[in-house]
Amino acid sequence: MSSSTTSTMAALPTQATRAAFRRRVVYPAFMHGLMILGVFVVLFPLLFAIILSTQSSADWFQIGNLIPGTSAAHNYATAWERASIGRLMLNTTIVAVLVAGGKIILSMSASFALIYFKVRGSTLIIGLIMLTHFLPLPVRIVPTYQLLADLRWIDTFQGLTVPFFASATGILLFLQFFRTLSPDLADAARVDGAGPIHFLFRILIPISRTNIGALFLIEFIYMWNQYLWPLLVANSVDTRQVQIGIKQLIATDAVIDWGVLMAGTVMVIIPPLVVLLVLQRSLMAGLSAGDEGIR
Repeated sequence: MSSSTTSTMAALPTQATRAAFRRRVVYPAFMHGLMILGVFVVLFPLLFAIILSTQSSADWFQIGNLIPGTSAAHNYATAWERASIGRLMLNTTIVAVLVAGGKIILSMSASFALIYFKVRGSTLIIGLIMLTHFLPLPVRIVPTYQLLADLRWIDTFQGLTVPFFASATGILLFLQFFRTLSPDLADAARVDGAGPIHFLFRILIPISRTNIGALFLIEFIYMWNQYLWPLLVANSVDTRQVQIGIKQLIATDAVIDWGVLMAGTVMVIIPPLVVLLVLQRSLMAGLSAGDEGIR
């Protein structure tokens, strides 16, 4: 056997070992490093806001100071009292829950009718519903505001909630889910003597819990972050929303107290964060079900 052949055979185990090392150690370490970097980039603004909410004005004037301060109690108390954060969070929770609940009821009812009843032109109706995605709120502000003014709904919870009840997103979510169900399910319920309402409440709603949770989470966070519409409609503290309250913490005639502002911001993100943690499984399961229906 020649010396070149011997050296080649000796190098094979070394190459295989290196390939296995790259596959088992280097690549996983690289991917984990990327994930850790991504998590840090996403969480850094939140961590920075929390740190800033504990600092005094003397602390946050020092550029790059990431050490928590000792003014947390003062900043949070000031933000709570100055912007009436407690009342505004209650108002926003009421609006978010009402809109999310209204969208779930209307979306499920419309999807149920379009799937399980022989509606003429149902395809056209679904297409028109989807077209409403091209009409965002800023486009509809003037006519919607005029309608609410005629109904005397300005500065009321009706004015803050009713315009958001119709939801193409919710209808699409339930349409795709109902289409994944076997037609035999409705036939079996009909044979057992179950009417449409009984079929909806006893069968469809229980198996749609994940979709309901996903839609509730999406709409709750969407309404919690609303700024433009509450700015136009809510004119008093009785209906004012929390995002408007955060804006009030920014003094226009003085230096912004960033500690107080960040304290208010941190308090405001707690409710949607809690809802997200509670319903995150429903969100993932609901979106997965909708994605399977689309495929």
